Amino acid sequence: MLFFQLRKHELYRSRYSSDSRLPPMPIIVGSPRSGTTLLRFMLDSHTQVAIPPETSFLSFKPKPWWQGDKLREKFFRAIINYPKPEPAWPDFEIPEEVFRAALNEINPFTLSEGYRTFYRLYAARFGKSRWGDKTPLYCYELETIRRVLPEARFIHLIRDGRDAALSLRKMWFSPGQKIETQAAYWRRCVLAARRAGLGRRDYLEVRYEDLILQTQETLARICAHLDLGYEEAMLSYYTRTPARLREHKGRSGPDGSIQLTQEQRLRQQERTMEQPAPARVFAWKQAMSLEERRRFQLVAGDLLQALGYEVEKLPSHKAMSRSL
Repeated sequence: MLFFQLRKHELYRSRYSSDSRLPPMPIIVGSPRSGTTLLRFMLDSHTQVAIPPETSFLSFKPKPWWQGDKLREKFFRAIINYPKPEPAWPDFEIPEEVFRAALNEINPFTLSEGYRTFYRLYAARFGKSRWGDKTPLYCYELETIRRVLPEARFIHLIRDGRDAALSLRKMWFSPGQKIETQAAYWRRCVLAARRAGLGRRDYLEVRYEDLILQTQETLARICAHLDLGYEEAMLSYYTRTPARLREHKGRSGPDGSIQLTQEQRLRQQERTMEQPAPARVFAWKQAMSLEERRRFQLVAGDLLQALGYEVEKLPSHKAMSRSL
């Protein structure tokens, strides 16, 4: 057992793991529909930074006995086939043979350098020297990512859970329609990132509401976290978004059947082609019924309150029933 533990450690260790010359790598996380794609395009508009569509593969966990060429091949296969059964690899527009050849140049092979090779190739498509990631559900993977990419700097984007819920349950990837399901899902995502991040220097919490209402100041704070100079171009991200969204291909199953069309994917991100919309901040106050607000608070009111969001004094279900 000790042998396998030592070997597993070697899988992750990179000759660069303590190299201070590695620039901070932004990793944007958050409960889905919290504005993570919006922030991705803002940072991607910086002249130095390229951020690909969602990757999902940083959660890859190799077997302890995979070493050398075997680990390299397993890694290659895992990355180009993530996530199953509808791989996202076509989104990145990197030829498989180019990726394989670049991996073959790594000696000795480590997961850290394997991942960096992917991001380096992606950034090179745009002539950029730095890269990052935006995958909301990496909120569950902060420790895994720290181990393999110690240069990671997490940006946890938090949105009022009621607004996130109203947006998410319209989507094909929604966990369910019931407001209790939405509240529990938001609560789990936010708490997972906070438990792994609070008190750590690599972790920054950002409010969606601040990103919309105080965009320049909020982006400047994020750039400081990343040791990145602020650029005005990030404010006009929406002028580049249509071209960037063309990377979001349709998804096909193993048999070639279409599981999700490109048009469906584009529709779910259409707001990113517009300037920040203050009307989307706290929209739940008009769009959510009194009963749903009460039920959401029963599940996640404690977290709303801890985050400083408004928590209403609502009548009980019994009192509401008597008034009808």
